Amino acid sequence: MSRSEPRITLITRPGCHLCEVAREAVARVATQTGDEWVEWDVTTDLELERDFGERLPVVLLDGREHGYWRVEEDRLLADLRRPT
Repeated sequence: MSRSEPRITLITRPGCHLCEVAREAVARVATQTGDEWVEWDVTTDLELERDFGERLPVVLLDGREHGYWRVEEDRLLADLRRPT
């Protein structure tokens, strides 16, 4: 992952209630740390759908899976504050 890419990626699906909650949680954390984040929709990518479709939303941190279904805000915040 290049430095220009956001550290946080949220993988979601349209119409997913947990995804909406996760989006709000990620936005809160990113506001606190100043980190950028990006959202990917599994319906636009067959590989993402295969990898993550059954357990959305998924949070990736620096390209690695950080968690799914629920955003652990305190843990994500702590991990973002650790030096990379």
